[in-house]
Amino acid sequence: HSLCLTGQFLKLGMSVRIFLLNGAVDLAHESCKPYEDYYDLGQMLKDLIKKGVQVKACSIHKMLGGIYQNEPYFKGVHEATREDLAKWIKEADKIMNL
Repeated sequence: HSLCLTGQFLKLGMSVRIFLLNGAVDLAHESCKPYEDYYDLGQMLKDLIKKGVQVKACSIHKMLGGIYQNEPYFKGVHEATREDLAKWIKEADKIMNL
């Protein structure tokens, strides 16, 4: 899973930033509950934020859909635009799309 992999990158001393798009923006809402017998991805995201990972979520996808449409993101997740994503991509040494 990509959030587990992020934890491994941090252990290796790598710098990681996460930009949530499409349905992934739902992970950044307090209302999001884990599926039975599955990882709590929202909690994993919170734990990564506590470790210093920058997390941004697409403002367009927040408005357009998902079950938690227009609900606020939890602390540490910042609403951002595609322009912000483009800047992150320009600055990055490596990019993963998962």
